[in-house]
Amino acid sequence: MIRLVVGLGNPGQEYERTRHNAGFWLLERFASGQGLHFRKDPKYQALVARMNSEGGNAGPWLLMPQSFMNASGRAVQMLAGFFKIKPEEILVVHDELDFAPGAARIKQGGGIAGHNGLKDISQRIGSHDYWRLRIGIGRPASPAEMADYVLHKPSLEEKQAIDGAIDNALALLPQMLAGDMQGAMNKLHSQDKPAPAPKKEPEKKAPPVKEPPKPAPKKEAAKKEAAKKEAEKPKEEKGFLKSLFGKK
Repeated sequence: MIRLVVGLGNPGQEYERTRHNAGFWLLERFASGQGLHFRKDPKYQALVARMNSEGGNAGPWLLMPQSFMNASGRAVQMLAGFFKIKPEEILVVHDELDFAPGAARIKQGGGIAGHNGLKDISQRIGSHDYWRLRIGIGRPASPAEMADYVLHKPSLEEKQAIDGAIDNALALLPQMLAGDMQGAMNKLHSQDKPAPAPKKEPEKKAPPVKEPPKPAPKKEAAKKEAAKKEAEKPKEEKGFLKSLFGKK
């Protein structure tokens, strides 16, 4: 069961629409759908909300650190430490460069791929064993553009794809919170697989292109027959002339 959901991003209006704030985007939409409101907690330096579970008991915490991305771990460490939440009971939602916009993946543990927010969380809680909900934002053409890329707004097309991935993840978030990570993973990871399907389109278009040339051989045959008839005419004429003037 998940007891703490962390959305990663940078605070402030200048960053709210940037790719690096994909974690905030998802958590804000989830809280809104649940009728929850975040409150600023100076102790954690974060925006905090808490869900109600069945029976009216306190449910999972929702946390959005407000100390900038590279210091996200402080709020996670303090809240998880105070409520004795284990790493495997934490779900961190963040942007992912390794996936194209439109993809979302669930993962537990493993490498952090240079993500400063994950790096700080892992260092603070002393573990990589927390769960991650990774929202694809794509990767820039040049590694040198990485820092600027995550701190800029996605194009309209990219934003629509990211929003689609967030929609898919939100639909499965209750299942994740209930602890059925494998079930949610199987569903989520299959939802963006049909994307490569358009590559098959040229195969469907190919047959019609071959059809028009089929009548061509008939025309060629007709031409050949006409040519033969024309070729035969002089021979007949020559034979006739010889019969008239062959004898002297």
